[in-house]
Amino acid sequence: MNKEGSTQAPIRNPIDFDHPDFLDQKKLDDEMRRVFDICHGCRRCFNLCDSFPKLFDLIDETEEGEVKSLSSDKFEKVVDSCTLCDMCFMTKCPYVPPHEFNLDFPHLMFRYRMYQKKLNKLSKIPFQLAKIDRNAKFGIMFSKIINWFTNIKNKFFRKILEILTGIDKRAILPKYNDKTFENYSNKTKEKINELAPGFGRKAVIYSTCYVNYNKINTGIAALKVLKKNGVDVQHSYPGCCGMPYLEQAAPEKVIEQAIKVSKNLLEWIDKGYEVITLTASCGLMLKFEWPLLLPKNANIKKLSQHVKDIDEYIVDISKKEGLVEGLNEIDGGVTVHHACHARAQNMGNKARDMLKLIPNIKIDVVEKCAGHGGTFGIMKETREIASKIGKTTSKIVTKKSNKYMASDCPLAGKHLKQLEKDTKISNDEALHPIEIMAKAYKL
Repeated sequence: MNKEGSTQAPIRNPIDFDHPDFLDQKKLDDEMRRVFDICHGCRRCFNLCDSFPKLFDLIDETEEGEVKSLSSDKFEKVVDSCTLCDMCFMTKCPYVPPHEFNLDFPHLMFRYRMYQKKLNKLSKIPFQLAKIDRNAKFGIMFSKIINWFTNIKNKFFRKILEILTGIDKRAILPKYNDKTFENYSNKTKEKINELAPGFGRKAVIYSTCYVNYNKINTGIAALKVLKKNGVDVQHSYPGCCGMPYLEQAAPEKVIEQAIKVSKNLLEWIDKGYEVITLTASCGLMLKFEWPLLLPKNANIKKLSQHVKDIDEYIVDISKKEGLVEGLNEIDGGVTVHHACHARAQNMGNKARDMLKLIPNIKIDVVEKCAGHGGTFGIMKETREIASKIGKTTSKIVTKKSNKYMASDCPLAGKHLKQLEKDTKISNDEALHPIEIMAKAYKL
């Protein structure tokens, strides 16, 4: 008997991208139509992103108002509007596995993107931008020049950059640190608080490419808060997690990064350390996406079981041993943007839970997509869609009128900050929640 919805926990099936049927044109077209027909009959996801309104409009505009009348060449409009945020799978769709309909819309979009790549229909520039470690070496080395060149106020050079690369001149781009977080952590003399209740814990910070190259303050805050709470903290950054390659439909490159990074991190796990991630997307990759691409790899599975988001880890300390005293009230309320890739980790809102540990704090939570989605928010061809999605979220953030905005996704925070008008937020970009904790500890 068919069931209209599932009350069971969702199960994500491995991405069988090596299967000969995966990129078969006929089988892919049939699967797209099967899924689109179910979505057309449900429409529960109409307000999540631009993919679903586009799909429903395209179907409604056909002669029969049915998926069978929809031309296959229209599929790309739906696929190109997907940011792979996973929210339809995690929060909305009643037909995900183990339901017999077996819907996984984001992974189907990924499959179609691989088909587009096979036909050389994907832009080459985003793939070059996905080579994070290569690009960032130059970014760090020439940070002052590159940061000046890419500054949104530098209209002449941003226009040239837009013409050459397709990067929208209106998008604020991440700045490069003048040194990596790895360099900082190797030289820091921050001492472990041996009197803290959490003394004896051991954690290795996987700083992620963004913190290592672009937002060192997040890493510094995490390091200081952890050491104040008695944690033996080490640092490891063997390379990018591969999320940018996943967005560019290059699973073979993601696997290459997964093997490289996991080899290093597993050495720390074998020494008794837990792996702590500082960016929501990277935590999602290590916990869920890598095991789905390498389901038979025991090392990847082992790693996934020893990874925690930094907020998640601090909350765990507070529950099991208790945090060290010394948290002070902060000078203003905080709006927590619960980023999509933090929500997709299925761990609850740990940013909110962590910040609630600060005395008398005023917290407001916004659980809506920022619309950024990696390069989606900066490329000229998708910038308008990203802004359209993000404007609703930014308006909600602005109405909260809090002094601080915190997000586990630095790109989402940056995007929302740019879209805000008449805000009381004092920062150039959103802070990571751990930076708020460091502020409360006066670190």
